[in-house]
Amino acid sequence: MAQAKELSAVIVDDHPAVRAGVAQWLATGTPAVRIAASDEDVRVAWTGPGATAEVVVLDLHLGGPTPAVGELRRLTEAGRRVVVYSMRADDETALQCLELGALSYLTKAEGAEHLREAVVTAAAGRAYTPPALAGTLAGDRSVNRPVLSARETEVLVEWFQSESKEFVGRRLGISPRTVNSHLEHIRVKYAMSGREAPTKAALLARAIQDGLVQLDDL
Repeated sequence: MAQAKELSAVIVDDHPAVRAGVAQWLATGTPAVRIAASDEDVRVAWTGPGATAEVVVLDLHLGGPTPAVGELRRLTEAGRRVVVYSMRADDETALQCLELGALSYLTKAEGAEHLREAVVTAAAGRAYTPPALAGTLAGDRSVNRPVLSARETEVLVEWFQSESKEFVGRRLGISPRTVNSHLEHIRVKYAMSGREAPTKAALLARAIQDGLVQLDDL
């Protein structure tokens, strides 16, 4: 029987006990999650073994007075897959992190099962919605929502359920280029409403906020 592929993660948190606990949680279970590096400084995610880790588990407070949203932005803009793991439980912070491209936002009150699932899902490039975040997204309805066509909404839902635009195209009987065109039009509509959504995770957060996509659709 083939072994499950080992995944890798880097942990960025300014509390040694939290880093140790997260490492133990991720090392237990299947698939295995190998800790490539762990430190209180976000530079650990950019250098050495941490630079090639598949997932970054990032605390928002790294000893400074303000949340490390700038570090989150730099990581996601560089294409890193980030799971935010924070003491902050307010909806505004969670939504901001998703809009910046984090694939999941978990509070430290949520246990090992949800953190492991978030990391494994992020390694595959997909978003994970823990129970607390589901309530946050379901409760947010922005007034500046764009108007999407029925086809655009259909493409959006299919894309959130799939790993590739090619698969969406096969499901809907259109070309991947047409799928991409629909998605770009949707992003343009969000940008015109003042609510940019440059990544898949950010677009998912916007769509759920606006009621365009239901959690049951995912």
